[in-house]
Amino acid sequence: VIGIFFLEMAAEEHLFESASPRRVPITLTHVQYDEGDLLGMVLAWFSLLPIFILVGFVTLITFRRDLHTCCFLAGIVANEGINFVLKHVIKAPRPSNTIYTHSLFVEYGMPSSHAQFMSCFATYLVLFFFIRTKMLYLWKGLLSCLVIAAMVMVFISRVYLGYHTYAQMLCGVVAGAMFAWLWFAVVHLGLSPWFPHISSWKISEYLLLRDMSLIPNVLWYEYTAIRMETRSRMRKAQ
Repeated sequence: VIGIFFLEMAAEEHLFESASPRRVPITLTHVQYDEGDLLGMVLAWFSLLPIFILVGFVTLITFRRDLHTCCFLAGIVANEGINFVLKHVIKAPRPSNTIYTHSLFVEYGMPSSHAQFMSCFATYLVLFFFIRTKMLYLWKGLLSCLVIAAMVMVFISRVYLGYHTYAQMLCGVVAGAMFAWLWFAVVHLGLSPWFPHISSWKISEYLLLRDMSLIPNVLWYEYTAIRMETRSRMRKAQ
């Protein structure tokens, strides 16, 4: 009887595996898609956008040392901490129809960390574009549409790949947007006035931290400053 039972279990497992497409992961990640599904592969790469954004943050802080960028990253990290707490308080499972939930590090899915991350990132950037920058409104609108489109693509990818439900993604979007509004107000109204003072601290001078909030066009300022310094050194060399 026991032998027959195990044979039946093995047969059912074989039928299930043969009926379902084989899942293949993107190298060095745990994002999976159906083998041969080109749309799934593209969306899987979009699902990795938060990782690329974090790498961009580290690069910017390493080479720019801007206090506002540091505060932006601190808000992103705090947003992830809130997501972790919410997941373990709500304890809502991921979609039951997925066949690879055992490969995930986090078993809970409400709210989606990807949706909350991208919503926080996009909302903060849109507020930054329209309140802090001096760009033309056309550029503000185009850049805002770009970051919102990136957020939407991550939203679609997580649902399409079966990692989250629509409700879990929407909950993440709302939570991320609410925190972004709050954190932007804290940075813009509470911390920014202190940036000139903070940048003068000894530890800030040692770490080369700087305040660029009063410079309307950082790229143009850096370009002209480097060009003037280059010409000055060329004249001294002659």
